[in-house]
Amino acid sequence: MMLKLLALVSLLPAWTMMVSAHTVYARQYDTAPTTDAGGGDHGFQAPGPNDARGPCPGLNTLANHGYLPRDGKNITIPIVLQAVLDGFNVGPDVVTLAAKGALMAAETPDFFNLTEIALHETFEHDISLSREDFHVDPNNDNIHFNETVFTTLANSNPGVDYYNATSAGQVQKERQDIQNAVNTQLINNVKDFKIRTRESGLYLTVMGNVTAGVATKAPKNFVQILFREERLPIAEGWKKNDILITVDVLNPIEVEIERFSEWQPSGVQPNPWIRLGPDGAIDPLTANGI
Repeated sequence: MMLKLLALVSLLPAWTMMVSAHTVYARQYDTAPTTDAGGGDHGFQAPGPNDARGPCPGLNTLANHGYLPRDGKNITIPIVLQAVLDGFNVGPDVVTLAAKGALMAAETPDFFNLTEIALHETFEHDISLSREDFHVDPNNDNIHFNETVFTTLANSNPGVDYYNATSAGQVQKERQDIQNAVNTQLINNVKDFKIRTRESGLYLTVMGNVTAGVATKAPKNFVQILFREERLPIAEGWKKNDILITVDVLNPIEVEIERFSEWQPSGVQPNPWIRLGPDGAIDPLTANGI
């Protein structure tokens, strides 16, 4: 995605209107550093062997820079809301429902770690831009970066030094075609498609300049550093947008991405069901749960 966790909100746009994009969230639960990057607390640190990381390069990046807890653990909703605002200038209307939804994948009711959000078909999904499908990888590894998978995005939009909504949609189409051919247990329903589209919109807007609207361009080197290194490309010239990235900013870009995706449902699970926790069925219909 980019940002698998953040993408859920695209499925429920009416609910997001209840959250103001200008809400300021208290930090009383925030264990991440709070000073600006110039103060040194948000420098890049690669995760250690005991640190939790998950399938989302955006959230992993925020942990590597200390906007989320650097160990990737004990993350609450207020921590997520503040981290994406401080690190990416992404507003709460993009994030709130997804942050709540992350708790569905967790073993505890009020906080989660980044590894837990890899629970297959809660918000983690097939046809990722940078991870192999759960049922295709021989070790069911849907957490770690996969260069072979990422090649589709990395090599897209040839002849220029940026990605845009058109190329993002074309990448989604190519990735779907690839996984249709190799994953006999593929799940590709409208829920997963909407999440994937939100992820694509986020990597374009977070790494690009959103003042261009639907014509937003994200420099290829910025996007590739985000995915491959899970690092903010500050040394290479990136800075977060001055404009808050809201649902209204993302919507026209996502419409263009969807148009070029030429999406068609496929796979074994057409029902847009969200898996309700580690013990939940991926599809309650086929599991005779309904």
